[in-house]
Amino acid sequence: MQLRTLGTTGIKVSPLALGAMNFGAWGNPDHEDSTRIIHRALEAGINLIDTADIYSFGESEEIIGKAIAGRRDDVVLATKFANPLRQAPNQGGTSRRYIKQAVEDSLRRLGTDRIDLYQVHRPDYSTGLDDTLSALSDLVRDGKVLAVGSSTFPASLVVEAQWVAEKRGHHRFTTEQSPYSLLSRGIETELLPATQQYGMGVLVWSPLANGWLSGKYRKGVAKPEQNRALDPSLYDLSTPINQRKLEAADALGALADEVGVSLVHLALAFVIRHPGVTSALVGPRTMQHLETQLGAADYVIPDDVLDRIDEIVAPGTTINTAEDYAAPHPRFADKAQRRR
Repeated sequence: MQLRTLGTTGIKVSPLALGAMNFGAWGNPDHEDSTRIIHRALEAGINLIDTADIYSFGESEEIIGKAIAGRRDDVVLATKFANPLRQAPNQGGTSRRYIKQAVEDSLRRLGTDRIDLYQVHRPDYSTGLDDTLSALSDLVRDGKVLAVGSSTFPASLVVEAQWVAEKRGHHRFTTEQSPYSLLSRGIETELLPATQQYGMGVLVWSPLANGWLSGKYRKGVAKPEQNRALDPSLYDLSTPINQRKLEAADALGALADEVGVSLVHLALAFVIRHPGVTSALVGPRTMQHLETQLGAADYVIPDDVLDRIDEIVAPGTTINTAEDYAAPHPRFADKAQRRR
């Protein structure tokens, strides 16, 4: 794979990255099989592995740590923090207190002395960005973390974080990780222009739209297996919103058949074609899943096919806006707060 530069970090990464949410109890509990998938991805030219401490409550990080032992320098290692691993006071979020604990736990599970990219998994509106960026900057100065990034931040918060870093002299977020697929194109309107403005690398997750673009969701086909880690309502074909997704997925599948590529390759090639996207995270649960995804980076979508994609799902459109996964500000949960 032809490597790309991750934002302004100077780090070279593959256009397809290995997402590790399915390694462990949430997906594939077989550690040896997960290790084989990791090794196959590395052999195929993928050099970026992205995980999070919350994935299978640390098990994913442990699997990766063992799998890359002896070849750490060949891997760009990214992980995330903020979601609580257990329900207890101060066991989550982005406070300095928790960051100090979370990074040490991740380093231990990953079996390494540094994390190439350390990301805030979700916005934490209870902690000021100044405090969070200050704590993360200390980790960079200590060499425990080489670069810091955000995940699933709205465009306004991405811009605010850049402003705070510049004003206060902190290390800034050099990457953002957001959902992006043929069925969820919402980040094209504001987020990608903002990250491009600041020279940020962008890692996109769920490029296959939680399996809807796997090629198995077609009209007249039996309902395929669902992702057990996700909300079942995302797959309820009795709802109008999911019927619209089915119609779009079927039309995209027909287009892929017509141009002679798999829908998986079309979907992955689409997101990494955007000039603001650095890498797309593929999250295989099995070796077969990985094999169907490899090679997508070699397919360049012709402009006329892009035009036909736009006719099926318009630019900037997310069919089910709930799948933008933007964390709402807490005030929206309280009717009284919404009036202030």
